[in-house]
Amino acid sequence: MFYYMLKYVLLGPFLRLLFRPRAEGLDHVPAKGAAIVAGNHLSFVDPLLMPAVLKRRITFLAKAEYFTAPGLMGRLTALILRGAAQISVDRSGRAAGQPAIREGLGVLAKGQLLAIYPEGTRSPDGRLYKGKAGVAVMALAAQVPVIPCAMVGTFEIWPSGRVLPRLPPVTIRFGEPLDFSRFAGMEHQKTVLRAVTDEIMYAILRMSGQEYVDRYAADVEAGQAKGRRG
Repeated sequence: MFYYMLKYVLLGPFLRLLFRPRAEGLDHVPAKGAAIVAGNHLSFVDPLLMPAVLKRRITFLAKAEYFTAPGLMGRLTALILRGAAQISVDRSGRAAGQPAIREGLGVLAKGQLLAIYPEGTRSPDGRLYKGKAGVAVMALAAQVPVIPCAMVGTFEIWPSGRVLPRLPPVTIRFGEPLDFSRFAGMEHQKTVLRAVTDEIMYAILRMSGQEYVDRYAADVEAGQAKGRRG
């Protein structure tokens, strides 16, 4: 109930009025049945704007830090995520992230939409980074299609480290569903998981027009933080 209050009364109308997001390819999102929406992650507002343009409810796998972020916007985001029953992901290690994957599979088992950012964190510089294989694990285990999604313009709105937003045009593109049924039962094979993840990231890349970096964004962020401390 709180999800729909946010979407239609408390938050959605405000977001659509303020940012005026344009949605493309909404017909690629199935009207019913389970599917994963896998997108690039450029800004704090990404997980707020995508639900605002979708007709169906969607559950996000969101990094745990979003649930404990400081400041007014951080507390507001945590309140929204908890109230809308979004899933917290512990990124401290593979084992720590397993409960979130199980919860995500539970969402898919109910025939619902699940959203995930394969990069694992926001892009530090607007480029598209290497995807982590969790999205492939869930797609193969649940045997559901993956809908690539490209957020365009949100890095300029609210990039990491910026306090107040700008208001450039925003486009949210949904691509044709990717079918990985040919890999059914192979969710434990690392080479298959890498191939599936890379195919998803390539689809996002084609729609977003970003420059691609074959490194994990978290590693780049860690290197930048170490450089600042040094």
